[in-house]
Amino acid sequence: MGAEENLKSLPLEDLHKAAGARFGGFAGWSMPITYPLGVMKEHLHTREKAGLFDISHMQLFDIAGPEAVALLSHICPLDADGLAIGQSKYTFFLNEQAGILDDLIVTRLGGDHFMVVANAGNAAADEAHLRDVAKDFDCRINALDRVFLAIQGPQVVDVLRVAGVPGTELAFMHGFEPKPGWFMSRSGYTGEDGFEIGLPADDARELVTALLADERVAWVGLAARDSLRLEAGLCLHGHDITPEIDPVDAGLTWAIAKPVREKAGFIGAKALLDKIAKGPARKRVGLKPDSRQPVRSDSILVDIHGNAVGVVTSGGFGPSAGFPVAMGYVGKDFAPIGTQVFAEVRGNRVALHVHSLPFTSHRYHKG
Repeated sequence: MGAEENLKSLPLEDLHKAAGARFGGFAGWSMPITYPLGVMKEHLHTREKAGLFDISHMQLFDIAGPEAVALLSHICPLDADGLAIGQSKYTFFLNEQAGILDDLIVTRLGGDHFMVVANAGNAAADEAHLRDVAKDFDCRINALDRVFLAIQGPQVVDVLRVAGVPGTELAFMHGFEPKPGWFMSRSGYTGEDGFEIGLPADDARELVTALLADERVAWVGLAARDSLRLEAGLCLHGHDITPEIDPVDAGLTWAIAKPVREKAGFIGAKALLDKIAKGPARKRVGLKPDSRQPVRSDSILVDIHGNAVGVVTSGGFGPSAGFPVAMGYVGKDFAPIGTQVFAEVRGNRVALHVHSLPFTSHRYHKG
């Protein structure tokens, strides 16, 4: 049996097939990569109107109990008790070396009740890690079986209002449970305003039908989701962040509050504090090719003399930026904006310059 046959199917796969999706494997799932609109138009449609994404490959964990706060404050570099009810926070699972096992969004739904959104490729490992650490804490962990949808773009608020979906008053990085079995947050992975909604499959079919009845809404596949997040300078776990990369080199220590660092009660605290004290050995940067040729992940970066100075971790074309875009890691001496480096691409050298991140401005709702 081939690997293709072992891929898990999305609960709404029939709807994607009916919409003409082209499928491909990602993180163990058969995922819609593009629709007939095509990756370029799907990307631009999200930036201009409202893109609808099926992200049911991602995993929701419902965590509750008297020591849920203590568990999350230990397993993540996070002050879970400092979160207001309804507040969401970007955080991580770290290993003892402060490498990033996964990046997550944690939302406080009640005093001792939290929702954690984890990445698809790490779902099984995350669950095992959570359950192993939670053995010492009085709380329960429930891996939810939900359809998970994202709707992203400047017209999403009006689209959801027309469809009668509650929650459009949420501030960015806040979430709640609008109905039994539902979870909704104002967040996303595109740099645009938007929402992510986890809900039972029958409710999801009804919601999708209502949303697609609005001409401003179009299905958007994984390919455009990747170009959107890359333009927004957002990391993809397994590429831009990995268990071998720590938040210091990744430029993500902003997600770890100073009091959390000082308390040092989280897994990997000693290694992280040592790395913060030493400073980054390398830095995650934006990269803009001087030509129209995109560079891909794993391309080695060299200086003008051919000495290796870094690696590309994500790359492609930025439809909104209008030019190829990439992210990668370079030695700190090569990190200043405008520094020239070269990518080794099939025996040729492609010139790039270090570029500020993001490539396109974030348009999150801050109200």
